[in-house]
Amino acid sequence: MTAAVTAMITAVVGVLGTLFAPVLGQRLSARQRDEETRADERRRRFEARRDAYTAMNRASRQFHTLLKDALHRLRDGVYGDAERVQLEETRRDYRDRYAEAQMIVPERILEASRSVNEVLAGIDAAVKRLDRGVARDGESAAGALLELKEAEPRLSAMRRLMREDLGIVD
Repeated sequence: MTAAVTAMITAVVGVLGTLFAPVLGQRLSARQRDEETRADERRRRFEARRDAYTAMNRASRQFHTLLKDALHRLRDGVYGDAERVQLEETRRDYRDRYAEAQMIVPERILEASRSVNEVLAGIDAAVKRLDRGVARDGESAAGALLELKEAEPRLSAMRRLMREDLGIVD
């Protein structure tokens, strides 16, 4: 190879490097932005799930607690308007959190929440029947309190699944 050919090759490589450097820089920059966008989206989805889990867990437990309180008060004959209003507000909040979660949580979490909802909704209906004096045969506040105990392991299972989905391991 002669010096002229070597100089020509060097010049061509230099010119190509100069021309392609901005293109390569732009591609690397675009790739980095795409990765950051994907990471932001993963973080946003994680935070949305975590927020939905927190809200659903809180609302489920609050509804459970107020149902238990209502049954105790019905049993003792001291269930009043203030308790009715509070229970209804809590039921609506629970329903809203449950509906929100249905849009963003995985199916296995929904299955667990449906299991909890089945018990809570059934007890809520019983509370309303008992309060109106139209209880079904054999239905009582004491019996409903026993049925409400079915929700406790279901609430715990739902919370455990939510924590696992968030990557929290004990």
